[in-house]
Amino acid sequence: MKPAEVRGLNADQLSQHLTDLHTEWRTLRFDEAVGKLTATARIGQIRKDIARIHTERRWREIENTLRATGAATK
Repeated sequence: MKPAEVRGLNADQLSQHLTDLHTEWRTLRFDEAVGKLTATARIGQIRKDIARIHTERRWREIENTLRATGAATK
């Protein structure tokens, strides 16, 4: 998932996608532990996607705080 795709999602979609990624990541880690994992690169992709989503959520939180603070000082 590209950063532009993450930015295009709303908060509910981000949460749903994050839940799906965590579930897939958990499954892949289990498969790795029992020796059934074939797509080893997918674990890294999922971790990066999770980080992108968390980053975007944090940016949105900061932006909302700045807007609220800026509106209150005017």
